Amino acid sequence: MNRIEGVVFDLDGTLLNTLDDIADSCNMALEKYGMPKRTLEEVRNFVGNGLGVLMEKAVPGGRQNPDYEAALDAMHKIYAENCLVKTSPYDGVLSMLKKISSSGIKCAIVSNKPDEQVKELSKIFFSEYINQEVSVGEKESAGIRRKPAPDSVLAILGEWKIQKDRVVYVGDSDVDIATAKNAGLECISVTWGFRSRDFLIEKGAVYIADSPDEVAAIVMG
Repeated sequence: MNRIEGVVFDLDGTLLNTLDDIADSCNMALEKYGMPKRTLEEVRNFVGNGLGVLMEKAVPGGRQNPDYEAALDAMHKIYAENCLVKTSPYDGVLSMLKKISSSGIKCAIVSNKPDEQVKELSKIFFSEYINQEVSVGEKESAGIRRKPAPDSVLAILGEWKIQKDRVVYVGDSDVDIATAKNAGLECISVTWGFRSRDFLIEKGAVYIADSPDEVAAIVMG
């Protein structure tokens, strides 16, 4: 890997453990419309492609269910109010960001979580290391395709004015591996998030980190 000047991080399952708040909010939305609750492991397997896909998988019958849109709308509202109840950075993430940013390497976030929540969570937990302008969530209503499309990643690279071979993407899922590939970046896949090491290898992971310290070591050479 070339000398790295910028790192784009996924958020959920990479920097923050958000699973409990997502699952709790999902189940509150489902319960509101008389739908069966989902287990934590089910929700773990549903996340990664945004709330629309999450609820498509959680709602019986998916998008064909007449209450799908209402349940999705409820999920958006409930999660906006409950995204900070149990959410916190994974152990070692803040020290990793400190090491990387103090070495002069730029850091950003690109997530499929709603943009408003990404900016709120980034500001609360990571403002010392990551600017709000490069903390980006889902904005498809503005014509910006969500991951694995490279739109948001490429926009950040353009703002940084750093060549692709000097930037690495860090994430915990197959969506992140595909996002990095579509953006022309190397990818570091992390194993502490929502997907297993075996799953990541199956999906084409090349660089694998089992701890935030390992991410810092790879990034900083």
